Amino acid sequence: MATEAHGSGGATEYIVHHLTSLSTGEGFWTFHLDTLFFSLFLGFVFLFVFKKAAEKATPDVPGALQNFVEMMVEFVDSQVKDSFHGRSALIAPLALTIFIWVFLMNFMDLFPVDLLPMIASVVGLEYLRVVPSTDLNATFAMSLSVFFLIIFYSIKVKGGIGFAKEMLLTPFGKWLIPFNLLLKLVEELAKPISLGLRLFGNLYAGELIFILIALLPWFIQPVLSFPWAIFHLLIITLQAFIFMVLTIVYLSMAHEEH
Repeated sequence: MATEAHGSGGATEYIVHHLTSLSTGEGFWTFHLDTLFFSLFLGFVFLFVFKKAAEKATPDVPGALQNFVEMMVEFVDSQVKDSFHGRSALIAPLALTIFIWVFLMNFMDLFPVDLLPMIASVVGLEYLRVVPSTDLNATFAMSLSVFFLIIFYSIKVKGGIGFAKEMLLTPFGKWLIPFNLLLKLVEELAKPISLGLRLFGNLYAGELIFILIALLPWFIQPVLSFPWAIFHLLIITLQAFIFMVLTIVYLSMAHEEH
């Protein structure tokens, strides 16, 4: 497909083609069908694998799948114990879901850039973006979900009056309420924005580098793509970890009554 792009519209058209989503609708009601499909599919993969591991769990010698799942659960549980200082039965499962789900989304970036779009073109789909976390809509959807949980737990733990006092009286007291409110709004809104943009920016840049490598002559591509894939594996794991840890920290702050 890279070769075809050189012949038909050049490198620019090839890059734009790979960065265009399969969508329907117009304006605000535009749905990125590929992002929705791969996000849901990877979510079901996560649920299916962990459900199978739970059903086949044994106190005897565990298999490879049980070892992996137990390792992931213990890893996330240790992060929650270190970073979360409140009491909630939701936080650990939420953190596990975020870490595995975001990692699976990011992992799609390691597939050859032309493979799945070429298969999609056979069935008549003109565009296909296979990495949900390179779509700003997906990363902001996840970060906004975390933001709504922050607001929910802030009101639940501190009460409506306590939450209002925190927004209006922190940090400079009652004489600077407008300034306090402005600072708190900026602080709170920065949380979902930074979460969404950080994940999107790192994965978008990684995908773009893979696309640029695909434009090079075929005998150069393995020399560059293999080292970058190894390095990118570290990036996608780190970004999933950062998203999880920041979620835990933000929700821990929401549970602090003082």
